[in-house]
Amino acid sequence: MGWTYKLHGGVAAGLGAALMAMAALSWVPGTLQLFEPQWPMVAGVALALLAMVSALVRLALAGAADKHVLWQAFRCLTGRAQAGLAALAVAGVAILVFDGPGGVRDTEMRDGRYLAYDSQVHRVVEVSKSEYQALLPGSRRTFLAIPGVLLVGASCMVLAAGEVRRADRGQTGAGNRHR
Repeated sequence: MGWTYKLHGGVAAGLGAALMAMAALSWVPGTLQLFEPQWPMVAGVALALLAMVSALVRLALAGAADKHVLWQAFRCLTGRAQAGLAALAVAGVAILVFDGPGGVRDTEMRDGRYLAYDSQVHRVVEVSKSEYQALLPGSRRTFLAIPGVLLVGASCMVLAAGEVRRADRGQTGAGNRHR
């Protein structure tokens, strides 16, 4: 596999892990200052979209449109790479699942008022500043975890495309296991 595939996959996996770590940190008390600025969420979504689009382009260029071929290529990755990517994917899904549907979420501050969406009454309600600060990390968790999972998925696709490309060229490597 070429070094660009490894670099692309590694950067995507690393950024995904960082976003999921930030999402997991939202459960730790006293980490409110991490979640005040919204730029990590915007940057995460932008990077996830960029990584996904470029991963899909690489898959198309490698000619790996079949799911079976991609799975076989993913299985040709080293055991460490497979385990790391699987652990990241499971961690991201766990963060999203354990976040739960919840009642009041999606906080925002508008015109000096603190607002949150209450899913039980299906409308935006005004909350106190202390409630807003308590809800803020949880409302940001999903917006950090989803791009993290997408980045890990992009990493898997890029590394699988690299394996398909390597196999098409007939190269051998340490991660090449024929089954």
